[in-house]
Amino acid sequence: MIKERLGNRIRELRQKTGLSQEKFALKIGMDRTYFASVEAGKRNIAIINLEKIANGLEVSLSELFKGV
Repeated sequence: MIKERLGNRIRELRQKTGLSQEKFALKIGMDRTYFASVEAGKRNIAIINLEKIANGLEVSLSELFKGV
C-alpha cells in the first residue's frame, strides 16, 4: 500500500536527521499525532503537508518518493 511505503520512507529519512517524531513535527509546524499517523501509513496526506515534510527533511518531493 502506497501510504505505508511512503510512511516508511518518511520515517527512514526522519531518523537520519536524528530527530524524534515530536521534535520533527514541531520543526515543521505539524501536530505530532498527525505526523505519527503519516509515518504509520494511516493518512491520505495532502500535498501541502508532503511539501512541509520534504522541506523539513531538506529533500525534494521527488527524493521523498524515491523507492516508494
